Amino acid sequence: MSYYGSGKEEADGLRKIETSFLKKQGYFEKGWRSGAMRWSRNGEPTGNISMQSHISEHEQYVRLIYTSTERSTGEKIECDYKAQLTTTACIFGGKRYWFICPLSRDGMYCGKRVSVLYGAGTYFGCRHCHNLTYNCRNLSGISKTAGQVISIPAMEKMESQIRRKYYAGKMTRKYQQFIKKQDKSIFQLQIMSGLLYRKPRY
Repeated sequence: MSYYGSGKEEADGLRKIETSFLKKQGYFEKGWRSGAMRWSRNGEPTGNISMQSHISEHEQYVRLIYTSTERSTGEKIECDYKAQLTTTACIFGGKRYWFICPLSRDGMYCGKRVSVLYGAGTYFGCRHCHNLTYNCRNLSGISKTAGQVISIPAMEKMESQIRRKYYAGKMTRKYQQFIKKQDKSIFQLQIMSGLLYRKPRY
């Protein structure tokens, strides 16, 4: 399927499907599984999707079934397609699941290995195909006062490289690095929040 975003939309508030969530819900267990996801904003529903996963030695995918509304025309489109899965081995055993982005951009199949698919248009795809940005990348001026903001993509990359959080009762080195960077990010946000809501001086 061919689709690509036309502008720099922010990924932060979009509907998304994460492999980490599907794993917790048991979608990556061997065999078939079906279920649904629902999204809401401020208590109001913003969308829902039915999903069917198939995990075997020969094939592994998540089938996405939903109705999409075209933003420009209001036309309803019935969507039913597969997002193929792939895996990488974990250092301490087991494996990590990834989506293979099902979209094409400029006539070229994407096929990127990603942990999140975003619903920025008719179809779910990676942030590159949808030409998405993040809120933290749009910050300027006041954000510089707090120091260099740690971007969400950088945090996602570091988290994706963590194979195991604890080993023999101790925190792994990679997880320690992630926690430090996460703490730094929270600290920066707290500084920025204080600056944004600071009372004016007269």
